[in-house]
Amino acid sequence: MNTYTALTDAVGGNLALTALVGTLPLITFFAMLLLVKAKAYVAGLTSLAVALLVAIFAFGMPWNLALLSASQGAVFGFFPIVWIVVMALWFYQVTVLSGRFEDMRAIFDQIGGGDLRIQAILIAFCFGGLLEALAGFGAPVAITATMILALGLKPLKTATVVLIANTAPVAFGAIAIPITTAGTLTGLDPAHIGAVVGHQAPFLAVMVPFFLLLIIDGWKGLKQAWPAALAIGGSFAIAQWWSATYFSYELTDVVAALVGLGAAVLLMRFWQPKDTEGVRERLEAPARPTAEGLTPGRIWMALVPYLLVVVVFAIAKLWRFGVDVPAALATTDLKFPWPGLDGRLFKEDGEVLTSTVYNFQWLSSPGTLLLISGLLVTIIYAFFNHNGKFKLGIGDALAEIGRSFWRMRFAALTIVAVLALAYVMNFSGQTIAIGTWFAGLGAIFAFFSPVLGWLGTAVTGSDTSANALFANLQQTAAEGIGADPHLLVAANTSGGVVGKMVSPQSLAIAATAVGMEGKESAIFRAVMWWSLGLLFVLCCLVFLQSNVLAFMLPTP
Repeated sequence: MNTYTALTDAVGGNLALTALVGTLPLITFFAMLLLVKAKAYVAGLTSLAVALLVAIFAFGMPWNLALLSASQGAVFGFFPIVWIVVMALWFYQVTVLSGRFEDMRAIFDQIGGGDLRIQAILIAFCFGGLLEALAGFGAPVAITATMILALGLKPLKTATVVLIANTAPVAFGAIAIPITTAGTLTGLDPAHIGAVVGHQAPFLAVMVPFFLLLIIDGWKGLKQAWPAALAIGGSFAIAQWWSATYFSYELTDVVAALVGLGAAVLLMRFWQPKDTEGVRERLEAPARPTAEGLTPGRIWMALVPYLLVVVVFAIAKLWRFGVDVPAALATTDLKFPWPGLDGRLFKEDGEVLTSTVYNFQWLSSPGTLLLISGLLVTIIYAFFNHNGKFKLGIGDALAEIGRSFWRMRFAALTIVAVLALAYVMNFSGQTIAIGTWFAGLGAIFAFFSPVLGWLGTAVTGSDTSANALFANLQQTAAEGIGADPHLLVAANTSGGVVGKMVSPQSLAIAATAVGMEGKESAIFRAVMWWSLGLLFVLCCLVFLQSNVLAFMLPTP
């Protein structure tokens, strides 16, 4: 019965050489995407093969333990991660099938008072944040781009707006799966990681609406409509901070998006922007559409899915009155040691690795909670909504689950491959060696830690994948320099949010949505400096949070 101890000097007894060899799977992954232009799942599977070869032949890991490590990562990639992503997409599709999605577009026109600039912010930033929370993986960019293009914005400007708007919510996207993934891989409490991200992402959130105004209508638009940007961005940021810190990190974007919309509704009752028609003339946009038949009942039914998901998650995560629901759900989790792997992997200090226990959260998983929410929405729409235009059959809604799995098949394969790669690198010691070498940079590494998240997301198009690749590295480096590992793992997550806008996948989705296929380079040039500028702000913030601003971080 063979065992394996992960050593930081496994290759030639040298840390630097070991770290260099350990980067080969990552180099392969990025080269396959950027140079070979391979599909993401092909790059993931190729990199997994390289990671296995490095683990076996360079680090000396027994082949059976290396393959078992990959198998545990693959299973974790499928459940809960793929399960959450597919259920999030299905939940959104239920609203589309019901016909209520079109009412959401009319609601934004009413809230924005007919001002194209405010409508664009509400759609790209608030509604996009809601879609990011529930679906993620490109859906917010594609959907909001078509909606804003219909308002009359030019294609390039539309693409720029939706890509920049899709920054602050990314860390908590798809029910915060990037943070959950980071917590699982590092053994750190994901709720505390989420709380730290909740002390970073809001700084971006409060700025983004101002940037959007500037892009849409220049300095004149900023001067005329800044109260709306302040109200929407400020309320979104405060809600994001509060939810991530005190409520539920999984629901952070849902809460923030709804609060942002609510703030806009409240503001527009007491304030109206100037030059609303002049904006349409300057931007050569069509006249304001007239909303017909948007009754209070239709507004309520359009909002029901998003309000219901908040209620379901709040009960599952927070309800402790009479019955401790979170504790009851936790008792249904099935934990079992991974066969052939548990108890056979050791850290360098001789301690047994404990992350070889798989937790099957069949009922408490956010994906299952989304399934429950979607079924409740389906029942409401099927039995309490008899208008033929909005009729939703239960059979159609259930059939959409299969279609959602099929639609996400390649994304699912990518996720499974990347998580298998991450587990092999983590268990064999490749990630630890890289992190230990980075720790040699000292305290200044805190400044550069968001860059890894930016790079990972820019290349893979997924903050979840970036955390799968680098979360363990960030943890190791943090422990090496004496920093809070939660801070640097959170920095990896936050760095990814500003890298999303320049990822090839995001650029391709935006280009397709606005009819600029083949002109991704033009969109890239339009958003690149925004991405780098926000990254610099984030690097400075994380560095300060690691020392002089440490007091602002939440306590475990």
